[in-house]
Amino acid sequence: MTIEAHLRTHAISEDEKAARALLTPDAVRERSFEIFRVGQSGALSHFSVHEDRLPQAASYIATIIRDNYPSLDVPYHSRWRHFHTQSGDRWQGLWATLKKERDLQEISRIAFDLVVVSVLLDAGAGPDWSYSPVGEENLGEGGRYSRSEGLALASFDAFAAGLFSSSKADPFRCDASALMALEEKELAAAFQVSPENPLVGIEGRVALLRSLGAVMAGDDIYFHSQSPRIGDLFDFLLTQKDGMELSARTILLTVLEALGPIWPGRIALGGINLGDTWRHSAIKRDDPTNGLIPFHKLSQWLSYSLFEPLEWAGLKIRDPGLLTGLAEYRNGGLFIDLGIIQPKDPRILKDVFRPEDQQIVEWRALTIALLDLVAPMVRAELGLHEDDFPLAKVLEGGTWAAGRRIAGERREGGPPPISIESDGAVF
Repeated sequence: MTIEAHLRTHAISEDEKAARALLTPDAVRERSFEIFRVGQSGALSHFSVHEDRLPQAASYIATIIRDNYPSLDVPYHSRWRHFHTQSGDRWQGLWATLKKERDLQEISRIAFDLVVVSVLLDAGAGPDWSYSPVGEENLGEGGRYSRSEGLALASFDAFAAGLFSSSKADPFRCDASALMALEEKELAAAFQVSPENPLVGIEGRVALLRSLGAVMAGDDIYFHSQSPRIGDLFDFLLTQKDGMELSARTILLTVLEALGPIWPGRIALGGINLGDTWRHSAIKRDDPTNGLIPFHKLSQWLSYSLFEPLEWAGLKIRDPGLLTGLAEYRNGGLFIDLGIIQPKDPRILKDVFRPEDQQIVEWRALTIALLDLVAPMVRAELGLHEDDFPLAKVLEGGTWAAGRRIAGERREGGPPPISIESDGAVF
């Protein structure tokens, strides 16, 4: 039975039904465009929208894609891009070792173990933290990595060292027992945290992983093995395939259902944790979801990051464009730096905000809508069709990279134009 059929056949309350409607990419897209249309009319409280600048943005993004990928062979926007250092692709090196003694399905489980824990550890590191990967300690500043790349490499090295495994004989796994026992000092040591090298939100990261361990230990649908591990999700998704195809929507729904309970308590409906869901006055409904807008940023990026292990196992991902763009600071920063989203109050570019603040919710919603609008323009610039260049590739080759590049050109160190306090579980 597919996950959607499973959910339909179980009697649920009206509040639960409303909550599950928010745990979809459809809700992210629909409600983001509702806020966007208010922005088009000039009636948003904090930002104005200048979509006439989108064609120039598309040209800028297409130029960066050609610079980074002259053959236009762009991979998905995923965690796998971040496991590269001056020494090469660390995952490919691990794969070469694993394939000597593990079969493809077990390697796929290991890939799930690695990439899920790495994505969950990816929330913003802050401007003062960096990491020197194992084997590159003697390269000085040239061997130090910050932000998302640094977090990826730190999580990779911690995974390879067995930090997330309860079996010393089998370090390459991420299981419930190890996660529930994880201590803050262990993660801090693995991520080279010190007073001189502070990592934002480390308490939140540890709490998130412990919560994941507890969820896995108590779940026999998605995490079914005798010693529950993240890699069990790979086996569950195999039961959801149609022939050798698997819908991107099914992948995201699985991630949202299986991992939804791990998120810090923010907004719940019908007893269901809505995760990366927030409030905005422009969302009008005559039901319990009135005022609510979901983004599911980490869950969607995680879903994108699962595409490749599933493809390595021989599956084809169907309809990847059903997922949305990612409401995060690189994509959102691009649209601010290009003048497409403009703050109505200049203090927005100076103050520090929390994820629940209306300024941030507006910014994120506008980012989702604008990514949908600019993507076909980018494809037109490149002469490509959506089937060959889905949104996940526009994000990787273009908008995320463009946001990072323009941030580096405009601000020392390349921070986003708007400052956000991270709780270790959103940005």
